[in-house]
Amino acid sequence: MVQEISQPELKHYLFPGGLFVDPRPHLVTTVLGSCISVCLWDPKLRVGGINHYLLPLWNGEGLSTPKYGNIAIEKLIDGMLVLGCEKQNLIAKVFGGAALWKNQPGLLRVGDRNAALADELLKKHNIPIVGSDLFGEQGRKIIFNTETGSVLMRRNRARVENQQG
Repeated sequence: MVQEISQPELKHYLFPGGLFVDPRPHLVTTVLGSCISVCLWDPKLRVGGINHYLLPLWNGEGLSTPKYGNIAIEKLIDGMLVLGCEKQNLIAKVFGGAALWKNQPGLLRVGDRNAALADELLKKHNIPIVGSDLFGEQGRKIIFNTETGSVLMRRNRARVENQQG
């Protein structure tokens, strides 16, 4: 007998700088280049949340929005705790961090810094990373099922060549 795997009827598109946490099952889609998405899932409660951040660190100026990784990860964890999750039950999957531009100077390799920050903060919170697809030269489209914790991923077209001269 083949068991049907249900797909959530609710769908959400996550824009850069956003985060999504909801107790109802959703399919959450986002598209990443050098940005990072951290998908958190609680296998006990079968709920998940996701962020999409552009830059690693908020410098203290302006609003502390989830477009910065250090804000986005903390707010995502807080959102999961509000849903009743316990931090020791959370697991993470991390995606993105591509270098989409040829000859990108080291200082500007924001994808590398974004990924390093996710690793550092998740370790600080003792949340294991159980899956990831990071770096490379292609963007990614991911679809996160917040009920099952599964992530479908497709790589996008190759990086863009810088035009010199």
